Amino acid sequence: MTPDFLPRTADIARRPTAALLAALVLASAPACAAAKGPQVVLESGGKSLVVQVEVADTPAKRERGLMFRKELADGHGMVFLFDEEAEHTFWMKDTLIPLDLIFADPTGRVVGIVAQARPLTLEARTGGPGRMVLEVPGGWAARNGIKVGDRMRFEAAPPARQ
Repeated sequence: MTPDFLPRTADIARRPTAALLAALVLASAPACAAAKGPQVVLESGGKSLVVQVEVADTPAKRERGLMFRKELADGHGMVFLFDEEAEHTFWMKDTLIPLDLIFADPTGRVVGIVAQARPLTLEARTGGPGRMVLEVPGGWAARNGIKVGDRMRFEAAPPARQ
């Protein structure tokens, strides 16, 4: 039995507009699923955690980071990509929210975590030599069991269709 708020299949077949709308929704579903943006995937304790990210891959973007943000949703963050492996240092001068910083080496192994970095400070923070740093809401790493030795990889969005 179909609930009252949903049209029955027979009703859809008799109404061309409803049938067309249903076909469009079903046809676009795979495209919507494939249209995800860049993300970081963390492998920890046999589970995969996906974080939708903004990418900081230029000096200007890395300098700005997540400054002036009043919130950062769970499952979202910013990934900092560097050309060279080094001890990259972060500060929170104009960052308004606490963040976790997860540092990874060129192979994607998590080499350090700065938990709950206090906002609005110039305190230097680093997590070991690496080429990628993920910033997520403060406390996210602990809530999800992220630890040194876990794996992290960056996945770029698929190219747009022309």
